[in-house]
Amino acid sequence: MEYRQDGAHELNGDSKVQTLDIPKVGRQPDRPEARGGEKVTALDRWLVRKILETGGNPPIGVVVWDGEELRPPSPHAVGRVRLRDRRTLWKILANPDLGFGDAYTAGRIDIEGNLVEILETLYRATAAAAPAGLLKRQLVRWLSRPRSNSLRGSRENIHHHYDIGNDFYKLWLDDQLIYTCAYFPTRNASLEQAQIAKMDHVCRKVQLNPGQRVVEAGCGWGALALHMARHYGVKVRAFNISHEQIALARQRAKAMGLDGQVEFVEDDYRNIRGEYDVFVSVGMLEHVGVEHYHQLGTIARRCLKPAGLGLIHSIGKNRQSPMNPWLETRIFPGSYLPTLREMMNVFEPNGFSVLDVENLRLHYAKTLEHWLERFERVADRVEAMFDQDFVRAWRLYLAGSLAGFTTGSIQLFQVVFAHAANNAIPWTRAALYTAESRR
Repeated sequence: MEYRQDGAHELNGDSKVQTLDIPKVGRQPDRPEARGGEKVTALDRWLVRKILETGGNPPIGVVVWDGEELRPPSPHAVGRVRLRDRRTLWKILANPDLGFGDAYTAGRIDIEGNLVEILETLYRATAAAAPAGLLKRQLVRWLSRPRSNSLRGSRENIHHHYDIGNDFYKLWLDDQLIYTCAYFPTRNASLEQAQIAKMDHVCRKVQLNPGQRVVEAGCGWGALALHMARHYGVKVRAFNISHEQIALARQRAKAMGLDGQVEFVEDDYRNIRGEYDVFVSVGMLEHVGVEHYHQLGTIARRCLKPAGLGLIHSIGKNRQSPMNPWLETRIFPGSYLPTLREMMNVFEPNGFSVLDVENLRLHYAKTLEHWLERFERVADRVEAMFDQDFVRAWRLYLAGSLAGFTTGSIQLFQVVFAHAANNAIPWTRAALYTAESRR
């Protein structure tokens, strides 16, 4: 498949035009054509129009399997979705999000135009459409129930996404393998610069000082733990249940001479013990499950010293809604994006005071622009490691996430908290911005 991505994304009033040429991959999938001269019927046309109507009539054309294009009421279509056969149509009808994602992954749907722009258009139109009825909302919730995040279930869920190979992530993440939202102090900062700025932003928020003890719940490949130890002089215990991530983090700590300051523990956050000056969790709450938020808060209350500070960084939503079933099933099993109200289940039952809330939504959009561009550069190599279905699935995941942040469908919350009686808290926010780095 070959397509050209041309798009303008406006962030905080500034416009950036991004042009990305995506080359042909080596192996083309077997494209399912209309089987046996399958004719398009009046019912097929009506169903396509009904899907468009239910989705708010987005300005997107739909080309059915005989080549006929069914256009929306708007004369200016931003692109086209090409359906290969009737079976694809019925799968989308049965479960729109899961059916669309699976069909795109398998090449039964092709997108003509800017993938991100088309997804943004779909999200905006759907958000503006009439809300679904009670029965439909209950059905969607039932179909979208996330997998269990029990001790065993969490290991299986994390293995599905994070243990697919460090070499894959090395192809398109920054050089420290940071797989969470970056913080761009300037609009032209590189991804590497922005990820360092994010780590410093977190460290300043929790007022790190030399000699403190820090516990990190969910540490990825260890970049933040190593950064805190190296540049702020603290000792860190970092917990993670991804075997591949922990193994690489330990190698990095030893190579940097920090294995005496940073301990990487291959274990679940629920087994954290000891007392610490700082509790940090960046990009893990999405995998905890709402039913375990109180438990996470109880662990933070137990391990955080009376004068300690904590920070939780998580993707979230403005309104409670089920996880996209395709993302939850195919990409992030067991995941859920909480509202701020739901996040309070970590803090309120455990008597914590929330000190600071910051939304970095547009910073995540920019992070994803970098990730998607880097991913496309190495799409051939990714296909050689896996297959073209994998490439298409991850392209859709990254593009869909980018569209979610630019349209406001999803948010990025950073919440700083402390014990209610703790008076050793920041007097102002000035320390966050007096210097971009203490290094």
